[in-house]
Amino acid sequence: MTDSVTIRTAQRDDVAAIAAMFAQDTLGGHGDSDDPADLPDYLAAFDRIAASPNDSLFVAIRDGEVVGTFQTTLITSLTGKGSLSLTIEAVHTRSDMRGHGIGQAMINHAIEQGRASGVRLVQLMSNATRHDAHRFYQRLGFSQSHLGFKMKLR
Repeated sequence: MTDSVTIRTAQRDDVAAIAAMFAQDTLGGHGDSDDPADLPDYLAAFDRIAASPNDSLFVAIRDGEVVGTFQTTLITSLTGKGSLSLTIEAVHTRSDMRGHGIGQAMINHAIEQGRASGVRLVQLMSNATRHDAHRFYQRLGFSQSHLGFKMKLR
């Protein structure tokens, strides 16, 4: 089914659909909203991402609709002799489209972006409660190798 999915760089016109997907996420706990009054906040974030040379925001399109999204960040580190890593963030497939290969198409696209950029490592984090997502990432070849920590500042 992934034949009908196209992955492309997100555009400003996609932001409302992306926010609506995030708003449906009951596990994430990010406080996202599809209220039009909140759209300026999402657009401001989109503009910051679009202006960054190291960040990319993508959407998965099927039948002309946004059905998935993810963001990537290139990170240069002194470890690994100055290696480059790719972090995949905010992977989300629209709830009614899960199980159709969209997530796999998005992750494969991110991995190919990493290869093309010469990265040493592709990494991602997943909410500890998302057991289905963990199995999905492991099926794609990711291994759970580190323990993550977070501190909310606001």
